[in-house]
Amino acid sequence: MSTLPTPAIALPEIADMAADDRHAALTYLNDAWVEAVREGLDEDCLVQAALFTALRSLVATYGETASAEYMARVAERVAAGEYTIAGLTH
Repeated sequence: MSTLPTPAIALPEIADMAADDRHAALTYLNDAWVEAVREGLDEDCLVQAALFTALRSLVATYGETASAEYMARVAERVAAGEYTIAGLTH
């Protein structure tokens, strides 16, 4: 039996793994978005399609009530400017 200390295996925290997954997902979606715009798709159409697809999946996973509550919080965050890029207000 060895008396040398066993080095600890550095495992990422669960929150870090979720953040990595979200970052990868955002990268995939952003790449697809850019490609669609390059191909001439109108961004308004992309917005509507992306929201519809996301909401359909959200409802399928969490149900109508939880999804509606989540979207209400998103609406509050939008109104508070959390999704506004600096210098771009409407």
